Amino acid sequence: MNIPGRILGAMAGLALLAGPALAQKGPARYGEEDKPKTPAEIAAEKEAERAYQRSLGNIPQQQKSDPWGTMRGDSAPPKAAAKTPAKPKSAEGSAK
Repeated sequence: MNIPGRILGAMAGLALLAGPALAQKGPARYGEEDKPKTPAEIAAEKEAERAYQRSLGNIPQQQKSDPWGTMRGDSAPPKAAAKTPAKPKSAEGSAK
Protein backbone atom coordinates (compact mmCIF):
# COMPACT_ATOMS: atom_id res chain seq x y z
CA MET A 1 0.00 0.00 0.00
CA ASN A 2 2.92 2.33 0.62
CA ILE A 3 4.45 2.07 -2.89
CA PRO A 4 1.25 2.90 -4.87
CA GLY A 5 0.69 5.90 -2.62
CA ARG A 6 4.17 7.22 -3.34
CA ILE A 7 3.71 6.69 -7.08
CA LEU A 8 0.35 8.42 -7.00
CA GLY A 9 1.80 11.31 -4.97
CA ALA A 10 4.73 11.68 -7.38
CA MET A 11 2.38 11.74 -10.36
CA ALA A 12 0.21 14.38 -8.69
CA GLY A 13 3.29 16.49 -7.95
CA LEU A 14 4.47 16.27 -11.54
CA ALA A 15 1.01 17.22 -12.79
CA LEU A 16 0.99 20.29 -10.53
CA LEU A 17 4.40 21.37 -11.82
CA ALA A 18 3.54 20.74 -15.48
CA GLY A 19 0.61 23.18 -15.53
CA PRO A 20 2.65 26.40 -15.10
CA ALA A 21 5.32 25.11 -17.47
CA LEU A 22 2.75 24.65 -20.24
CA ALA A 23 1.34 28.12 -19.59
CA GLN A 24 4.68 29.72 -20.48
CA LYS A 25 4.25 29.05 -24.19
CA GLY A 26 3.82 32.33 -26.05
CA PRO A 27 1.07 32.84 -28.59
CA ALA A 28 3.41 34.08 -31.33
CA ARG A 29 6.50 32.32 -32.57
CA TYR A 30 9.42 33.69 -34.51
CA GLY A 31 9.00 33.39 -38.22
CA GLU A 32 5.24 33.61 -38.22
CA GLU A 33 3.84 36.18 -40.59
CA ASP A 34 1.46 38.83 -39.34
CA LYS A 35 -2.14 38.52 -40.33
CA PRO A 36 -3.23 41.02 -42.99
CA LYS A 37 -5.02 44.02 -41.53
CA THR A 38 -8.62 44.73 -42.35
CA PRO A 39 -9.56 48.09 -43.88
CA ALA A 40 -11.23 49.02 -40.58
CA GLU A 41 -7.99 48.37 -38.68
CA ILE A 42 -6.00 50.43 -41.19
CA ALA A 43 -8.45 53.32 -40.90
CA ALA A 44 -8.36 53.12 -37.10
CA GLU A 45 -4.54 53.25 -37.11
CA LYS A 46 -4.54 56.29 -39.42
CA GLU A 47 -7.07 58.09 -37.21
CA ALA A 48 -5.03 57.26 -34.10
CA GLU A 49 -1.90 58.66 -35.78
CA ARG A 50 -3.72 61.87 -36.74
CA ALA A 51 -5.02 62.26 -33.18
CA TYR A 52 -1.51 61.73 -31.84
CA GLN A 53 -0.06 64.39 -34.15
CA ARG A 54 -2.83 66.83 -33.16
CA SER A 55 -2.12 66.22 -29.49
CA LEU A 56 1.58 66.97 -30.05
CA GLY A 57 0.59 70.35 -31.46
CA ASN A 58 -1.22 71.20 -28.21
CA ILE A 59 1.94 70.95 -26.11
CA PRO A 60 3.43 74.42 -25.49
CA GLN A 61 7.06 75.02 -26.37
CA GLN A 62 9.26 74.79 -23.30
CA GLN A 63 12.05 77.24 -22.67
CA LYS A 64 15.55 76.00 -22.06
CA SER A 65 16.20 75.73 -18.36
CA ASP A 66 19.44 76.32 -16.53
CA PRO A 67 19.27 74.34 -13.29
CA TRP A 68 22.61 75.73 -12.12
CA GLY A 69 21.76 79.30 -13.05
CA THR A 70 21.04 80.30 -9.47
CA MET A 71 24.30 78.79 -8.27
CA ARG A 72 26.45 80.95 -10.53
CA GLY A 73 27.03 84.57 -9.75
CA ASP A 74 25.69 87.16 -12.16
CA SER A 75 29.23 88.21 -13.09
CA ALA A 76 30.39 84.69 -13.97
CA PRO A 77 30.30 83.97 -17.70
CA PRO A 78 28.57 80.83 -18.94
CA LYS A 79 30.81 77.79 -19.03
CA ALA A 80 30.85 77.58 -22.84
CA ALA A 81 32.21 81.14 -23.13
CA ALA A 82 34.79 80.63 -20.37
CA LYS A 83 36.66 77.90 -22.26
CA THR A 84 39.77 78.96 -24.16
CA PRO A 85 41.26 76.85 -26.94
CA ALA A 86 44.42 75.01 -25.98
CA LYS A 87 47.60 76.15 -27.68
CA PRO A 88 49.26 73.48 -29.82
CA LYS A 89 52.75 72.50 -28.78
CA SER A 90 55.49 73.58 -31.14
CA ALA A 91 57.89 71.08 -32.65
CA GLU A 92 60.90 73.11 -31.40
CA GLY A 93 59.85 72.84 -27.75
CA SER A 94 59.61 69.07 -27.82
CA ALA A 95 63.05 68.63 -29.48
CA LYS A 96 64.96 70.05 -26.49
